[in-house]
Amino acid sequence: MSGPLYVPVLPARPHAVGAFRRLWPDVRAAIRPLWNLPPLPGAAPETLTMMVGKYVDPVSAVSRHGGWVDAPFGEDAQTAALAEALSVYCELGLLRPVTGPERTKAQQLAAVETARRCLRGLGVRVRVTGEWDGRHGDDVRDLLARTGPEVPVDLLLDMGALLADRPDAGKEALRALDALMPLTVWRSAVLLGGAFPRVTADMLAAGSCQEPREEWRMWHEVHVTGRAYAPLLGYGDYGVQPPGALAQAPAPGRKGGPPWGVLRYTTDSSYLLFKTLTRGPDRIAVNRGAARRIIELPEFRGAGAGQGEEWLSDCAQGPLSTGEGVGGPTEWLRAGNLQHMTYVVRSLPGG
Repeated sequence: MSGPLYVPVLPARPHAVGAFRRLWPDVRAAIRPLWNLPPLPGAAPETLTMMVGKYVDPVSAVSRHGGWVDAPFGEDAQTAALAEALSVYCELGLLRPVTGPERTKAQQLAAVETARRCLRGLGVRVRVTGEWDGRHGDDVRDLLARTGPEVPVDLLLDMGALLADRPDAGKEALRALDALMPLTVWRSAVLLGGAFPRVTADMLAAGSCQEPREEWRMWHEVHVTGRAYAPLLGYGDYGVQPPGALAQAPAPGRKGGPPWGVLRYTTDSSYLLFKTLTRGPDRIAVNRGAARRIIELPEFRGAGAGQGEEWLSDCAQGPLSTGEGVGGPTEWLRAGNLQHMTYVVRSLPGG
């Protein structure tokens, strides 16, 4: 069994595509994203092809080393149309379809059929958002039986949000892996989790806060158990957004938003968050000050560490006489993902 070094779970959105495109080539080559189509509530099947193209065309264009494409929020009435629209990117591009034991039989069969045609395999995304339920193992076994041995399968064990309220996530991941790994000869297996919290104004009341990287701790906890599969288990996370961000439906033309934002920085054990402003007379000073606090951290890796660090350094050192280069929510999110994904790849064995 072998697989990708790093699997970030990313939304098929411009900021994530832009960040992935800007990564250094060697970093990008080590990553196989799990791209997620946003919810398209009420979209008629006849319009889904156009809507899928809007989100997945850019994703496919930057996925030169492969990855997966998933529509986890698809409605039952959209199953056939979504499968047909996504199959183009699997058959003509380098993306792989995804299904899971909790999906409808129709979605499972459609994903399996696409996998058979594209000849690149199938992602089996198994969600464990609480305690491991042994019945999920039976569901995965049934799904694999319908898939057949001729289709290569990748296990994407998705532990969902991992915050301080799930101290036993590592144990639950081990229970799941112990049940799932013997079911077939997996081409690869990846342990996914999201530890970045949903940022609130209260969290940033003091101007900054620090949150633990629970998914990183969980992955290491599994790796030190001595399980035979542990050394081959890939690492995955949700980048610098909480898992719930994937479920946000598009809102074209939406304006407004809070008067504050956040700059993010990843260290070995923590996520560091610094408050920024989206408007107001103090915006330039506050935003450059937030970037300056990051580059003055002992853990800051230097402007040459990656494009995220380069942007933060440029922002911190810019003049107070102009707002050019202080960014906004999209740029802050892109810079956060750039520094995070680069750091993860460099932190993993072989990265």
